[in-house]
Amino acid sequence: MKTALAKTKTSTRAKAIGPRVGIHVSAAGSVAEAPLRAHKLGCECFQFFSRSPRGGSAAKLDAATVKLFRDRCREYNLPSVIHAPYYINFASSNLRIRSGSSRVLREELERGSLLGAEAMMTHLGSAKDVGGKQALSDTVEGIINLLRGYQGSTQFLIELSAGAGAVIGDTFEEVKEIITRVEAKVKAKVGVCLDTCHIFVSGYDLRTPAAVSQTLLAFDSIIGIDRLKAIHLNDAKADLGSHKDRHEHIGLGAIGSGGFKAIVRDRRLHGLTAVLETPHDNKLADDLRTLKRLRG
Repeated sequence: MKTALAKTKTSTRAKAIGPRVGIHVSAAGSVAEAPLRAHKLGCECFQFFSRSPRGGSAAKLDAATVKLFRDRCREYNLPSVIHAPYYINFASSNLRIRSGSSRVLREELERGSLLGAEAMMTHLGSAKDVGGKQALSDTVEGIINLLRGYQGSTQFLIELSAGAGAVIGDTFEEVKEIITRVEAKVKAKVGVCLDTCHIFVSGYDLRTPAAVSQTLLAFDSIIGIDRLKAIHLNDAKADLGSHKDRHEHIGLGAIGSGGFKAIVRDRRLHGLTAVLETPHDNKLADDLRTLKRLRG
């Protein structure tokens, strides 16, 4: 069975020992609305799309928008992270899609640097077009292309996947190999975003304190705890090792409240940015309250 999670960072919160918790919020109308929405929901951090996740060009970030976004994040003490669009695929057989993936992600890193976002995470794509070995090489090349010459402040993160089909990056070993090969060519350091639902259905147990500890230890020994920069806190509708990416509300899925209590109380995760991507319905605000209660 597989096993993983973490990175510590100084937090201004006085008593809580685990990660900062927040929600993926809408940036509809203007990205400057995202921190305001996060504050109203009681977030301690937040995630957002800086452009449509489905496609199309990104709205220009004018000076007034950037200032308002930064001012609100500062006023409400809200760190932010960007989620890349869904259509990214470094291993597509279509050169336009591969090169476009690198271009869009570089744009997102530059936009994130303007806005002061801590990080930008992305899925890597699927190997179904070209096969595993070639897909890995194409992915490494694509990441090198987007990071070459990058000097911004927003860090590039690989999000671990659920492993459905031929999706790239569902094991700690594969992500570690990609990082090692990329960093041999560029100076930028690559970080990791860990999604609790994704790694659980990929085979890494998180249901008990002992399982969480084992998974964290495995992550640290293979990838390195210092590379963990963000977490997506999602319960799972599907079972351990099922490779079915179906998010559930906290405590209502196969991971359960016990697993999340262990995660949000883990001192190794103190101050880390951790955001909910559970279903956007009337239970979403309850999820945030649940995490704060479990954290203590």
